[in-house]
Amino acid sequence: MATRLPGTDVVVIGLGAAGGIAVFPLAQAGLNVIGLEAGNVLTKRDFAPDEIRNNVRDWPMAVQKANQEVPTARPNAQAPTMRLASHPMMNGVGGTSLHYWAQSWRLNPWDFKVVSEVTKRYGSSRIPTGSTVEDWPFGYDELEQYYDKVEWEVGVSGNAGNVNGKKDPKGNIFEAPRKREYPMPALRWTGWLEKMADAAKGLGWHPFAGPASINTRSFQNRSGCMYHGFCNRGGCHVDAKNSTAVTTIPRAEATGHLKVVSRAMVTSIDVDRQGRVESVTYLQDGQEYVQPAKAVILASYTYENTRLLLLSKSKAYPNGLSNNHAQVGKHYISHHQGAGVTALFPYDLKAWYGLPAQGVAVDNFADDNFDHSGHDFIGGGNLWVYSDRRPIGAANTNTFGRVPSWGAAWKAWIKENADRTNTSYIQKTTLPYETNYLDLDPQVKDPYGFPVIRITAEYKENEQKVAAFTQDKMEEWYRAAGAIDIIRAPVGGTMIPTTHAYGGTRMGDNPETNVVNRYGFSHEVPNLGIVGGSVMGTSGARNPTLTVQALAWRSAEHLAKNWKTITT
Repeated sequence: MATRLPGTDVVVIGLGAAGGIAVFPLAQAGLNVIGLEAGNVLTKRDFAPDEIRNNVRDWPMAVQKANQEVPTARPNAQAPTMRLASHPMMNGVGGTSLHYWAQSWRLNPWDFKVVSEVTKRYGSSRIPTGSTVEDWPFGYDELEQYYDKVEWEVGVSGNAGNVNGKKDPKGNIFEAPRKREYPMPALRWTGWLEKMADAAKGLGWHPFAGPASINTRSFQNRSGCMYHGFCNRGGCHVDAKNSTAVTTIPRAEATGHLKVVSRAMVTSIDVDRQGRVESVTYLQDGQEYVQPAKAVILASYTYENTRLLLLSKSKAYPNGLSNNHAQVGKHYISHHQGAGVTALFPYDLKAWYGLPAQGVAVDNFADDNFDHSGHDFIGGGNLWVYSDRRPIGAANTNTFGRVPSWGAAWKAWIKENADRTNTSYIQKTTLPYETNYLDLDPQVKDPYGFPVIRITAEYKENEQKVAAFTQDKMEEWYRAAGAIDIIRAPVGGTMIPTTHAYGGTRMGDNPETNVVNRYGFSHEVPNLGIVGGSVMGTSGARNPTLTVQALAWRSAEHLAKNWKTITT
């Protein structure tokens, strides 16, 4: 028998990058909020700089709930599914903002208006056949104030390239206007990163330091970065990485209006006879609880947002909550993170103990920053090289086919070349397609008997051409810096589970093609908000976190300002 708890104003499901932001403006507005998080509360001790524990054994990821519900994946509906050994995300108060790279990018204005901008510049025929891409229901200008709120409330370091229309070459000259500078200067460069920046300038490009949610000096009584690099998947033991666990969540708790409930696995969102949300059911330590609420914000990442909606069936929503228009799970996209480039140099890079957010970016070939008239694709990619190397990981250095992967020759190769290779990180524009979607796997279940999410998606021709083009540019950049050998990863394939997943509950004005409205609230369930990458209709050539957080703040603020209208 489930225990029915006293009611509250708002339940936020998931306290990661998105939910951890949403609770703050809600609590500030005086609304009583209960945050349900499937993971534990983690501490600095959990993030001690230990490569074996953090990067080899995947602590704290391996002990988290997410690894019990890894999505399955297949390229198309006719292909068999496969399943990875572990989930790319994790659970815990702070969510993936505990172990992510902390790159904190804004989208370009083009990303919000892909259809109209492409049509205006190149004609409607340039939109790929089968793509379901739509313009966002609003543009960059409307989201700018929320980007700014997050950057200053959480703490982002970087060099602004366009403050109120004034360009600064130390930053990204292609970025849209921003209201003010970043709260902190950018992470410093190493000598090799300086060399890469010089090589880019020699090619006529515009290199700059990427923005990061990492302190470069003391900020909000937390330490500046130590540059030791174990924050890659291992968290930060000095709280220099600005996760929601050390920023907005504790400040929301300090208002007295947020209660955090950890180890709470939500199994359904429940509705009344009118089809409005009335409660959330969750399991905690083997016990079942029902938490009544006047409004619910779903913030449990793209895969879990979609899964929970599809699992929450009722008489009013027989195909899943907010799915009477059959749009839940549609318009799925993910960044083509795997199509990178690896280079071998004839000199040491001195990249030991750097961190992934410490790098050089080139935006000349991102989105629509260049003329596509002579190309047969739309979109582009952000080129990124970074300083990040640890001893155990270095033992897996690519040998470029020059020696076997074992024995004396391999050992000699590693000894000489462990610090002479670099793999780029290229974020590329990805569009949604009718045949790329999420649904419940009919066979694979989690330990509680609930189906996991199934990904049916592959990189289409347009995305493969974008990948090949950006790989060309990345190889050109590496060669300019002195690289003597290059390996390029494949440009096609199945969309496997990723930290950069979008769609499934897309945002738009038309309920026939979108799940939530322009403020992130369900077209069908007025007191249900959804935040996270699942509401995004385009990916841009950027890491999603800052946009996800800006949207979450906007949705929470909308709820607070329109409380009576939404909840009655």
